[in-house]
Amino acid sequence: MAILFVLLVLAVLVTANWYLWRRLFRDTTRAPGWARRGGAVLIAGGWALAVGALVAERTGAPFWLQRVLAWPGFLWLALSIYLLLAVVAGEAVRPLLRRHLERRRPAAVAVPRPHPVPADAPREEAEPVPTGRSRERTAPGAAVPSKETVAAGAAPGSPNGPENTGSAAGSPTGSAAASDTGSADAGPSPLLVAAPSRRLFVSRVVAGAAAAAAVGTVGYGTYGVLSGPKVKRVTVPLAKLPRAAHGYRIAVVSDVHLGPVLGRGFAQRVVDTINGTRPDLIAVVGDLVDGSVEDLGPAVAPLAQLEARHGSFFVTGNHEYFSGAEQWVAEVRRLGLRPLENARTELPWFDLAGVNDVTGESEGQGPDYTRALGDRDTTRACVLLAHQPVQIHDAVDHGVDLQLSGHTHGGQLWPGNLVAGAVNPTLAGLERYGDTQLYVSRGAGAWGPPTRVGAPSDITVIELASTRA
Repeated sequence: MAILFVLLVLAVLVTANWYLWRRLFRDTTRAPGWARRGGAVLIAGGWALAVGALVAERTGAPFWLQRVLAWPGFLWLALSIYLLLAVVAGEAVRPLLRRHLERRRPAAVAVPRPHPVPADAPREEAEPVPTGRSRERTAPGAAVPSKETVAAGAAPGSPNGPENTGSAAGSPTGSAAASDTGSADAGPSPLLVAAPSRRLFVSRVVAGAAAAAAVGTVGYGTYGVLSGPKVKRVTVPLAKLPRAAHGYRIAVVSDVHLGPVLGRGFAQRVVDTINGTRPDLIAVVGDLVDGSVEDLGPAVAPLAQLEARHGSFFVTGNHEYFSGAEQWVAEVRRLGLRPLENARTELPWFDLAGVNDVTGESEGQGPDYTRALGDRDTTRACVLLAHQPVQIHDAVDHGVDLQLSGHTHGGQLWPGNLVAGAVNPTLAGLERYGDTQLYVSRGAGAWGPPTRVGAPSDITVIELASTRA
């Protein structure tokens, strides 16, 4: 079954990329040549880099190799998505543009064909053609085509065009040849010259617009990620929260994804943004890194600068289990963050608990709600840190008041939000499940392409509000 799925995915990818090559390169050129070959190399090479980047990251390849492959490979992933979407959207534009062109210019232009001038004709009987070519002559009384008419007719079907149809519209080739060798008494015969290929023109316009739209979209989305996350503020009322804790601020950061693309400079921007909100507590809810402690130790070093009145806390995400969760738990503890591995701490006005990510089950380190929440005082408000929104159902069963999560990235690359929304109970934002509220952050960084479209990155400041009189 797995083999069939892989074959299906490969078939879809090959078909999609062949279609992309056809619309961008084959349909925009007159004949096989360097442009078509270059397009094939570009598409195949881009996917080779993308696959190489993914494999290098997951297999722990040398970090320098990961960095070499990551930027071009991951950016190609994003660019290919929006190239494909733009080219598909262009299918609706093609017939409209062709119809518009057909209304603006005729399909063919009639150009009179002059008789050949005899070699012994007197010079005074021939009139010079007004093209600046003094040695070319035409017969007396013959219509002389203007520069504009000739230019409009130099197209497929004419001797100067890309195609020679061999005959005028509706006339055999022999008739046109006979007009060149006919008697001197015969009048000039018109030659129908086809207008330039509208199909080729339309293909080039649509392909150029698609490429510009895709590059612009990816460029803008990448700039948004690299410039750092914006602060989002959300007020969450809790019935069990005492009045003394009204206005308590929790800075929620998730999915930073430090790795071969986003490094120490990005981590510093995240830390500065969090500290600028002056939170009472900082919650790092998973997917901090994509790589080993050995490779990314310098990148995470700025986390030691995090400042909050009641400290900084950390729970694992699924990517920590791809990167050595035990080593990362030890590293964040060394940097001053407190890992909550299926554990709870009692703060002055509420309980703060954290559970491992569900991916840890494969290593015997999955979430344990009983251990984290089983013996707590249920009259106190409880805030749970859990990386994935799907963990909300267990939170409801254990009487949690508020769960803070990430994982979804808000879809990251539109229309990925449709897929992420289908497999997660909440894509982003605040929602209620019974007596439990769930807040999902879109995340501070990005996985794979350092690009976001329709899902801006954020660091959320949750302001708790007491509903007690």
